[in-house]
Amino acid sequence: QLHLVESGGGLVQSGGSLRLSCAASGANLDYYRIGWFRQAPGKELEGISCITDGVTYYTDSMKGRFTMSRDNANDTVYLQMNSLKPEDTAVYYCAAEPTPGGLGDCIHQTYNYWGQGTQVTVSS
Repeated sequence: QLHLVESGGGLVQSGGSLRLSCAASGANLDYYRIGWFRQAPGKELEGISCITDGVTYYTDSMKGRFTMSRDNANDTVYLQMNSLKPEDTAVYYCAAEPTPGGLGDCIHQTYNYWGQGTQVTVSS
């Protein structure tokens, strides 16, 4: 059973940076698509980025400030967030799903394995 644990959230000033980590255990991430999502208070879950088949996809509004990377040796994925804004305040989640590959953009695909989330708060 795949288990995901996010870390790295916290309080940061506007314009600052954070790097979130998502550590996986219980399965080999090589066979999963994995993504980052966030949910702000009172808002719907929003896709940020995902990796599948060695390709990284981003929601258009997240391009440029957010960078997702993957460390296959340690089954960990990262989300580097720069130039943070107060509107980036949210709980950030990583999620994963076994994939046969070849399905293209993974942001809007199904994910059944979720971490507990990590809070990011950006002060103005």
